[in-house]
Amino acid sequence: MAKTSAGRTVQADGATSLGIETYSRLRQDILDAVLAPNSRLKARELCVRYAAGLSPVREALNRLLSESLVSHSAQCGFTVASFSLSELDEIVRTRRWIDEIGIRNSVRDGGDDWEERVVMACHRLSRTPRYAGDLDTQRNPLWYTAHRAFHLSLIDACGSAWLKSFSMTLFDAIERYRAIARKPGLARPTHQDEHRAIADAAVGRNADLAVSLLLQHYDLTAKLVREKLRRTADAFPEE
Repeated sequence: MAKTSAGRTVQADGATSLGIETYSRLRQDILDAVLAPNSRLKARELCVRYAAGLSPVREALNRLLSESLVSHSAQCGFTVASFSLSELDEIVRTRRWIDEIGIRNSVRDGGDDWEERVVMACHRLSRTPRYAGDLDTQRNPLWYTAHRAFHLSLIDACGSAWLKSFSMTLFDAIERYRAIARKPGLARPTHQDEHRAIADAAVGRNADLAVSLLLQHYDLTAKLVREKLRRTADAFPEE
């Protein structure tokens, strides 16, 4: 801790950095389904897991609670948010609504700079390995970043910061479900072609085609995830 000239106590940069790191690592483990849905998140166990104190762990849990990645009850304390087919359907349905508006407005209003952002984001995504190492189930975190940036670029000229923020919230919400689709037997060899086709339609100013391809892209992801969830119905029950 350090004191200001007025005598107030503030966190040192190191404490702030540790809090951010703890939040980021815990969040990533939830998104990657490393921490199973409905599993209890005991603060002291998390302190050991992430080599952090109680304060950054509690801060991380509260931030994740606000993002709906963590649940809290008086009986169980903090737990990883559950999975369900009904929630999956709701997330995908809402993404379809939000991102259709975003991409249509971007195609209509975006300038040359927007086109360049879409093309560059698509190029970076295509050059980033989807998986880490030789395993086809271990996600490459750089691919996640590039994938998120690509989807944001598509709606980046929509004219609404609120829409973009909500779209990215939904992107992160579905990421936990995409982790399920990375399991063996659910390969998706044409994934990069889907992104390139969407980008080409968007910068080609064909809004109807761009929307159609984007919604197909979302629906295929949902289909793959649903197949996996049905195979593990005991762990992820229908609500």
